[in-house]
Amino acid sequence: MVDIANFTGRAPIRKAGFWSVLIGAVALVLVFMHIVGPTLEPKPSVATQIGEIAGEIKRSAWQALLDKASPKPAAQPVPVWNYVAIAAPVLGIAALVLSLISVLMRENWRYAAYGAGLGIAAIVFQFVWWILLLVLGVFLLVAIIENIGDIFSV
Repeated sequence: MVDIANFTGRAPIRKAGFWSVLIGAVALVLVFMHIVGPTLEPKPSVATQIGEIAGEIKRSAWQALLDKASPKPAAQPVPVWNYVAIAAPVLGIAALVLSLISVLMRENWRYAAYGAGLGIAAIVFQFVWWILLLVLGVFLLVAIIENIGDIFSV
């Protein structure tokens, strides 16, 4: 048992490794919030969204065919998830830097290892998620382009 009265070591809160673990955990939570958060917002059904995309493609094709200028889209507010998408990898990098500082200050190696692991996990999960979304978006566009004849026949 540790005698608190004679404890001469530094408190964990004053160690860079502790902050590395904490910031790495926050970064990982932000990544998961970014993945799940937008799905919690109310949205139209998938069929309605695909129909809107197909209708927009049809309008754009007719405007290009008739040589008309396309109307300017209305400005929309920036959702908070865009900021979360930026903050998560930045905090992951901060966790890595603090882990490096912890190693250089010869603190407990476990703090540095855990912080680096959480920071790397946040960065990797974020980019894997974006790659997955890009691949699924390409599949959706291919499906729409394959059915473009059905769109113009209406």
